[in-house]
Amino acid sequence: MYIDELGDFNEELLGQLLEWSPTLLVNGENYDKIFSLGLKVDVLVNGSGQEAQEDTKVVQGPADALMVAVNYLYEEKYPAVNVITRKFDLEKFAGFEDKINLVVFTERAKHYPIKSGFSVWKPAGSEFLIHGNRYLEVTNLAQNEDEIFIVVKDGFVEFTFSGQPIFISEPI
Repeated sequence: MYIDELGDFNEELLGQLLEWSPTLLVNGENYDKIFSLGLKVDVLVNGSGQEAQEDTKVVQGPADALMVAVNYLYEEKYPAVNVITRKFDLEKFAGFEDKINLVVFTERAKHYPIKSGFSVWKPAGSEFLIHGNRYLEVTNLAQNEDEIFIVVKDGFVEFTFSGQPIFISEPI
């Protein structure tokens, strides 16, 4: 797990995600807040000049901390990462979807890349936001005036499109 910006992220959900995350990376700018929560930080990203916990590795890079963290995990052969940040910026994450299994959590939603043919069971009324302007076909979804796709009836939804993976979001 990489915590870029914690903000007002739900602490219960944070605890659940940490149960599944064997390694915790933290942006140096948020280290003090994470440390105050009593969490053991494994890797401090772009935290120059900060005093880190014992056995905490410090990783520096020329790019912003998010890029440094995801590249570090990719190079260390981690298969997946959960990222917590305040705002989902599609341009920051585009390009990583083929390198590492990526799920980005913000305070209100989770965002993740999908490949054509992706299907998932959802109850009626569930919502999806599809990022980017591309032609795609969907089943069991209806788009509302806010460009949010809503599951029509309990069951599977499927996304079909050509080209690279796309990112979708759903509320948490």
